Amino acid sequence: MKYEPEIGLEVHVQLNTASKIFCGCSTKFGSEPNSNTCPICVGMPGVLPVLNKDVVAKAIKAAVATDCEVAETSRWARKNYFYPDLPKGYQISMFDQPIATNGKIDVVVDGVAKTLRIHRIHMEEDAGKLIHGENLGDPNHSFVDLNRAGVPLIEIVSEADMRSSAEAKAYMDKLKSILEYLEVSDCNMEEGSMRVDANVSIRPVGQEKFGVKAEVKNMNSFKNMQKAIDYEIERQTEILDDGGRVLQETRLWDANRGVTAAMRSKEEAHDYRYFPEPDLVPLLVSREWVAETVKSLPELPNAKQIRFVAEYSIPAYDAEVLTADKALAAYFEKTAALGADPKTASNWIMTEVLRVLKERNLEIGASPVTPEMLAELVKMMKDGAISGKIAKDVFAEMEATGKNPAAIVKEKGLLQISDESEIEKQIDAILAANPEQVAGYKAGKTKLIGFFVGEVMKATKGKANPGLVNKLLASKLS
Repeated sequence: MKYEPEIGLEVHVQLNTASKIFCGCSTKFGSEPNSNTCPICVGMPGVLPVLNKDVVAKAIKAAVATDCEVAETSRWARKNYFYPDLPKGYQISMFDQPIATNGKIDVVVDGVAKTLRIHRIHMEEDAGKLIHGENLGDPNHSFVDLNRAGVPLIEIVSEADMRSSAEAKAYMDKLKSILEYLEVSDCNMEEGSMRVDANVSIRPVGQEKFGVKAEVKNMNSFKNMQKAIDYEIERQTEILDDGGRVLQETRLWDANRGVTAAMRSKEEAHDYRYFPEPDLVPLLVSREWVAETVKSLPELPNAKQIRFVAEYSIPAYDAEVLTADKALAAYFEKTAALGADPKTASNWIMTEVLRVLKERNLEIGASPVTPEMLAELVKMMKDGAISGKIAKDVFAEMEATGKNPAAIVKEKGLLQISDESEIEKQIDAILAANPEQVAGYKAGKTKLIGFFVGEVMKATKGKANPGLVNKLLASKLS
């Protein structure tokens, strides 16, 4: 039997406010354990939460940027469960009246455009963190760090519209890009600023009712998310093919073994005994506040992509790659503004610059090749000062030393030879030394032109102007 996957994602995003959601404690990552705490975030009796307005503002930004409807009235709720890193015994969250609903994100997968719906966005406080003693030389104990308790989160819950791990990856790429453009979160998965859980189920093709879902947790990268989803689809397919029944449960992704493992039965809403938060009044968001937020939005990835195609005459694919990261888009625009041909600059950024960043594990802001250096290199190629082959060598030297291209070309004597008489001498010598190839070319083996070009480039150590070489060779051989 053929099955169709249904995948929905629950994404927790830490908002980059200076202080926590209900108190004035710092949200700084990496502080000494339990140093960013107060009676409110450690759950002492008798304290009252006070809502941080900046958290609401950033949640509204995320909502309008993903085409959600922002509720005029939303309500806080207590989500009750026991865990050592949850000192109050409950988490302040939202339940039946979230701040935003009915959004969407447009993606392109394998050349096919698709709209993936967002079910809801709500705000909540984060829990603390358990640190197990194996890492501290004390395997018999676990420790609780409450620095993260009370850190503001938004949870973005999608509909189960995704039909493959590739669609889930495209959704996460676009969502991360939007949030980074908005500057509401750094979306750093290693530090826990963005965490994703996947709800995966399968159903026979043509069946309307969804299958039984498993929630997969503990995925610390988009790559691991894809692997976990693919594994879970395969696992559930084997169970159904063997006549078994898929259980509704929470499973953990084990990256070392490449499998998901059962953790616990999947909780339902009633398991958390949600009830209205008595210490916080309903949240009222005026239509004026939403309208002001819409006006204040920066140019988002989709709009920037359309503009790049129109303004710089580059292909849609180039524009999609360049606008996926806000800093990368700025790098490209600065390179083009400095006089570099946009398409040539785009090619170099997507190949050489991104390769260097990947190899060195750097962000674009720390690139050893600046927009100024790249623009100068591209202009030297356009002006005929260096060939494309020489430019690759110059780029490698730029990357290694940080020197500008003009200095490298001068220092190493790499200026392109565009003197016709000098190139002509080399061509005459090569033609005289290879009479058989010349005869073969004149007999119709025109592909031998590549041999002659290669010999000239070899003789001039790659410095000869390729266009001039081809022109002179064609003339002499005819």
